[in-house]
Amino acid sequence: MARIVAANDDDSMELNAISSLHDSTLGQLLKNVSDVRKMAIGDETPVHESLNQDFNDGYMRTVPFVLSFDNLTYNVSVRRKLEFRNLFPRRRTEDPEIAQTARPKSKTLLNNISGETRDGEIMAVLGASGSGKSTLIDALANRIAKGSLKGTVKLNGETLHSRMLKVISAYVMQDDLLFPMLTVEETLMFAAEFRLPRSLPKSKKKLRVQALIDQLGIRNAAKTIIGDEGHRGISGGERRRVSIGIDIIHDPILLFLDEPTSGLDSTSAFMVVKVLKRIAQSGSIVIMSIHQPSHRVLGLLDRLIFLSRGHTVYSGSPASLPRFFTEFGSPIPENENRTEFALDLIRELEGSAGGTRGLVEFNKKWQEMKKQNNRQPPLTPPPSPYPNLTLKEAIAASISRGKLVSGGESVAHGGTTTNTTTLAVPAFANPMWIEIKTLSKRSMLNSRRQPEIFGIRIASVVITGFILATVFWRLDNSPKGVQERLGFFAFAMSTMFYTCADALPVFLQERYIFMRETAYNAYRRSSYVLSHAIVSFPSLIFLSVAFAATTYWAVGLDGGPMGLLFYCLIILASFWSGSSFVTFLSGVVPSVMLGYTIVVAILAYFLLFSGFFINRNRIPDYWIWFHYMSLVKYPYEAVLQNEFSDATKCFVRGVQIFDNTPLGELPEVMKLRLLGTVSKSLGVTISSSTCLTTGSDILTKQGVVQLSKWNCLFITVAFGFFFRILFYFTLLLGSKNKRR
Repeated sequence: MARIVAANDDDSMELNAISSLHDSTLGQLLKNVSDVRKMAIGDETPVHESLNQDFNDGYMRTVPFVLSFDNLTYNVSVRRKLEFRNLFPRRRTEDPEIAQTARPKSKTLLNNISGETRDGEIMAVLGASGSGKSTLIDALANRIAKGSLKGTVKLNGETLHSRMLKVISAYVMQDDLLFPMLTVEETLMFAAEFRLPRSLPKSKKKLRVQALIDQLGIRNAAKTIIGDEGHRGISGGERRRVSIGIDIIHDPILLFLDEPTSGLDSTSAFMVVKVLKRIAQSGSIVIMSIHQPSHRVLGLLDRLIFLSRGHTVYSGSPASLPRFFTEFGSPIPENENRTEFALDLIRELEGSAGGTRGLVEFNKKWQEMKKQNNRQPPLTPPPSPYPNLTLKEAIAASISRGKLVSGGESVAHGGTTTNTTTLAVPAFANPMWIEIKTLSKRSMLNSRRQPEIFGIRIASVVITGFILATVFWRLDNSPKGVQERLGFFAFAMSTMFYTCADALPVFLQERYIFMRETAYNAYRRSSYVLSHAIVSFPSLIFLSVAFAATTYWAVGLDGGPMGLLFYCLIILASFWSGSSFVTFLSGVVPSVMLGYTIVVAILAYFLLFSGFFINRNRIPDYWIWFHYMSLVKYPYEAVLQNEFSDATKCFVRGVQIFDNTPLGELPEVMKLRLLGTVSKSLGVTISSSTCLTTGSDILTKQGVVQLSKWNCLFITVAFGFFFRILFYFTLLLGSKNKRR
């Protein structure tokens, strides 16, 4: 809960000011509170350094929040297994039991789940694997598609809408999804850049990060990299706390966590939950799923919900567990962990004939009995200096008291007699250019600390260029030289695309980080696409220059300085198009191995239909569409035109016409006689120096007559932009991060 932090001597003055304005309108109250703060500490900005203090030190609690959920029900369709007997039609039956088994079944993951919790508390959802813990967390966090979930989720009695929930909440996934080469401090600072508004000075963001580091208890690891399998970094418990810190950087009102203690030892799990307790005491509602808490962890929890196959079998405080199971007829033995006993009993009942039906029914009766005995009245916000506020007004008041709710701003509108306060809720905390700048900076920093990746890429390109240069060393202008040039160009251009396949794992490794960050509008998907393109482009320039410098002079290509420039440009365009194509595929395929298989296969088809193996005029009509879709076609035709565009350059003279034919093995004298005979037959004088084939003739023979080399260059570049756009739509449609 946000509060005013003032000098000790001025506490009474501030509280008196609030008390005297109890009946004032919200706008007047906020103005006077701001004035009091200004007199007390000389600063109107929220004080975030107070995060590590004890929030139960006697200050007045303000703007309370109560989250309630009623009758949450979620069903999913279960696909029928493909069996051999189902392939054949069967006779209809009137037996309803048999008829029921033939229809598609549905499975209930949540069945009328209800509960409530308030700020300052941790609600834990417990149960065995498959009980519905994560499903309930997803339901409360709006991670189930609209229309699939039945029931209501309300905050302070008002229904939570998706846009508002994204602003005031955070969701921590079970896995620690972090960039391995960033330090803890850098990771949290980038999260602050994304989630905190541009209007907040960078110095304030740094203060927020430093306060959060202390709150998470990771000060000693602040300058240590996160690490991965190949780089030693922070411990597992510290990684989990950093993951939590990323999502609470904007001080959310609601915090959802999916098994934050999973995979941690007892001490690390206790430290994580202790951090969550401090977060709850700061004025947040913390709801998490947990598998089997220890005795120390149980002491930090305020409310428990036990689930069994989608049903509630217990809902209440940890202190009520012994009485509940005693009345049920299964008392908890002394000196035994309460949650372990409860979970073991639930598993035992699930394996029995009647299941947990009896425990579910007993819980319903027990809850009704508690309500009748007034043991557990419905939660209502306690008295507050802000009475009768709507939800938006309550959130606005919370922001004005120090909450950093992701760019939300409380805006006071005043007139001559009345003042009102509304909540301005932007979809994103920062403008697009700030997002692109921050994403690019983070990606380049992470890449710069892994120079071996770029080193391997440029080494592979240089080695490939060296091999091609030595194989096709100083080609001449003979018919054999022409054929060898065609082979060099086809292999070189296809190499550009195969080399880009190493970009496939980049997004696949970042996919879940991207989904986590965009799920709550940390940045726009379009910003990520543009940043991805900007960061990857400089490396493509180095690769293009390296390959061109390795092969152009060694192979003996023609064209002079302008030919060299165009050669570099078409190689760069090929790298750009190939990188964009592979990036698009990385947004579609689920795994690296499947992605490599698809990339290699499609690039092979592109090369097949490029025009090198079979002339365009010889491709069947039903495959000609693939020829025009081939990414290799346009760079291949461009370099052919760049090499053979000189109409004055001759490639076949006199007796060279017999090369690449069986007559090429004849003696030179015999070739001259044959040439003379051909000349007489044609009535044309053909000598040994007569030019018979120019570059234009070669282009015509190869079917390269439809587009100029510049048009081929532009089309190749356009393909790159086209696949980047497809990548954006893939992210837009394929990363909703919601259950259906």
